[in-house]
Amino acid sequence: MPLTLVIGGTRSGKSAVAESIAASAGRPVVYVATGEASDPEMAERIARHRARRPAGWRTVETADPAAALAGAGPDTVLLESLGGWIAGRMHAAGLLEEGPAAEGEGAGILAGARALAAAASARAGLTVVVAEEAGLGPVAAGAATRRYLDLAGEACQALAAAADRVLLVVAGRTLELGPPGPPSLLPELRLHGDAMVPPGAEDFAVNVEPGPAPALRAELEAALDRLDAYPDETAATAAVAARHGRSPEEVVLTNGAAEAFWLVAAGLRPRRAVCVHPGFTEPEAALRAHGRPVERVLRRAGDFALAADAVPDGADLVVVGNPNNPTGTLEPAAALARLAHPGRALVVDEAFMEFVPGEPESLAGRGDLPGLVVVRSLTKLWGLAGLRAGYLLAPARLAERLRAVRPPWSANALALAAVRACCGQAAAARRAAEAIGAERERLSADLAALSGVRVWPSAANFVLARVPDGAAVHARLLERGLAVRPCHTFPGLGPDHLRVTVRRPEANRRLAAALAEVIACG
Repeated sequence: MPLTLVIGGTRSGKSAVAESIAASAGRPVVYVATGEASDPEMAERIARHRARRPAGWRTVETADPAAALAGAGPDTVLLESLGGWIAGRMHAAGLLEEGPAAEGEGAGILAGARALAAAASARAGLTVVVAEEAGLGPVAAGAATRRYLDLAGEACQALAAAADRVLLVVAGRTLELGPPGPPSLLPELRLHGDAMVPPGAEDFAVNVEPGPAPALRAELEAALDRLDAYPDETAATAAVAARHGRSPEEVVLTNGAAEAFWLVAAGLRPRRAVCVHPGFTEPEAALRAHGRPVERVLRRAGDFALAADAVPDGADLVVVGNPNNPTGTLEPAAALARLAHPGRALVVDEAFMEFVPGEPESLAGRGDLPGLVVVRSLTKLWGLAGLRAGYLLAPARLAERLRAVRPPWSANALALAAVRACCGQAAAARRAAEAIGAERERLSADLAALSGVRVWPSAANFVLARVPDGAAVHARLLERGLAVRPCHTFPGLGPDHLRVTVRRPEANRRLAAALAEVIACG
């Protein structure tokens, strides 16, 4: 779980910031106090801190904070403070005397700081550590003060290296410090199915339907006559608003659904973002690219249902897919709606919702939920992956924030024509979804009948299967010219999980037969 380091100078307001973070985490709080009442003034400070803590907080006074963290279970821990602990250790070791220090004493304190960071990282609950920023002045005249400043600075660096968030508090104002160097980008988050289909292979990896249909193609051809003018989004925006019963001010057109997640990361800059996994990895990639810390909440291992109680109350951004990619799980709209509350952006990725006939679990029409952002794509059902057409729906003020960080003319003239046309074809979308759903059930049954294969229920145009020795199965299918999507890059899944896109009946039968042969050959 995350470690948050709050640093600041004397009377900067750092303790109040840390206490607010701990109180908003939604868990019982254990207050780990490291200070000692060595004189009346220090005793008065400690008493003042005690008096402002909520009555329900449990206080642990200790010189061994790492042990206190290990014993706190899933509760939130607020440790006050790193500097007090260092001073106590220095006093016990005689390092506060002005004479020369025994060799190695300072190294022991730094080792303790690293152990504290490791204990925080290993916990099941949130840890908030308050630390003194004492190194902004000139070099101190006394040896003992210099030792303290050196140890405090190096200990802060050790905690910051392990922390998900580092906050600097100055005059009661908080500045979030990004990681050193370039943003932390995990390559596996940017690996998608289109990179997993070798030339000439039959594609069961990319979850896009063949397209576009003749009627949609005619609309796109007509839009070619407007390519000499800058795109005008008025008609497309109105079409989306009418489709979902929203106002045009609540619609933001995007360059495919993926751009919406980058707008969210850039425009909202959350302090505590949560991505529900296994899930589409682009939202987490966008957040990390913008220097935002990300917590992962895993779906239940057995059925991949959303464990809503695992989402921290203190999260100010939550991203979840419905139907979910790659598991195909469809959550009840009411369950997702309960995750929305003031002070939080709830981002629901509905890129595959058109595969659910009638869309009964969609939240796209819910303009009453605070902070709700619904992301939609025309890529999947309508076969428009190369056109990049999508949109998001959000309360007007939130939509304006996202629109403000959007590049100009992000939606091109062809994409706008596609949006207008697709929004008026609800009946055609339902017929297509019903046909794909029927074929999905046949494919699921064929795969589930194979030895050692488990298939999860899906509401999208793909199924998630677990097969024995998935890496070998994937490779042998490729040898037969069949490309499926290995799922080891999705957090919470492993190499034995494969995502299989539903194709036409004869293609699905070829895949099922080939998979049976591969499994039988071992």
